[in-house]
Amino acid sequence: MTYQVAVLGAGIGVQHISGLLQLTDRFQVLTVCDLNRELAEAQASRTGAKFSTSISEVLRDPEIDIVDICLPPRLHVPIAMDALAAGKHVVVEKPLAGSVADADRLCEAEHKAERKIFPVFQYRNGRAFHQLQALKDAGLLGAPRVASLETHWNRKADYYATPWRGTLAHELGGAVLSHAIHIHDLISTQFGRAANVSALLNTSINAIETEDCAAIAMRMETGALVTSSVTLGAADNTSRLKMVFQHATAESKQEPYAPGEANWTFTARDADRQNEIDNVVRATSQCREGFAGYFEAIADNLDGRPSPVVNLSDGLAAVELATAIYLADRTGERVVLPLDRSLPICRGWGDLSHATVSS
Repeated sequence: MTYQVAVLGAGIGVQHISGLLQLTDRFQVLTVCDLNRELAEAQASRTGAKFSTSISEVLRDPEIDIVDICLPPRLHVPIAMDALAAGKHVVVEKPLAGSVADADRLCEAEHKAERKIFPVFQYRNGRAFHQLQALKDAGLLGAPRVASLETHWNRKADYYATPWRGTLAHELGGAVLSHAIHIHDLISTQFGRAANVSALLNTSINAIETEDCAAIAMRMETGALVTSSVTLGAADNTSRLKMVFQHATAESKQEPYAPGEANWTFTARDADRQNEIDNVVRATSQCREGFAGYFEAIADNLDGRPSPVVNLSDGLAAVELATAIYLADRTGERVVLPLDRSLPICRGWGDLSHATVSS
């Protein structure tokens, strides 16, 4: 089946369209919608799609199967709810929601509508993670032990010139929610989800409402330990993962936005087994990467085929982890997951200011 897609937002939506264009046998971009008519028209021309400046008009279109939400974060939940009510499947850029309560609402709405919500975690789709899975299947990794993560990016005042960025009302959160959310999702796919978390957050790079630095420690449900270092004040943009398993260590390069698409190093703890690891890595078949791989998994899922699709529980887990990080920083205590839904922070994070920016 070929699925008809409407892309809402011609910012990050440009990258979504590029991924969809690699899968023209499975998707057709039917409409591109943006309040900026020129942007909408320009992106629509790439695919022969229609363009629109009206979201309500798009949702009323009976031909559309999937609504792809690439809008500012505060719009994710209300537009997703409207799209489900209109009978559409929904793709939602990160973050899925600005509170655990809103993410739970989406879960209820998805079930009621009998449609699917697919949160966006396209970083999962890369050769390195394909190779990690092959090594795991071959029994060459063993249990996860320790990992260190770095999200060291450079975001200056010009980045925050976009009015909604850096604001709690519109971006919903800062570096934890909008930047490190990807690397935290990646480690959960390899080490299991977080069981408890401690955190320290600061706003020390730009004059914004939301956090831009973090030092986080997590114990995962597998018992493995993870540290995550986050800043938006680095000299350049790099992401790095180093994962120590029982029998081998996997280390990424430093590509910031597609870490799994680079050539990682996989090192056996027992040097006599290095050839086995190298042979598995070399023999691992190629896979679609980035947004193309992400959308391919969606098509397989909707077609009823086995698929490593990102589902709504993954998006909920990401929001819940971010909430736990905010709570750990605020209380100075270790926070246990899953969160007790009676906690006030599950209904919203409130003031996220942490420190005055240095002059």
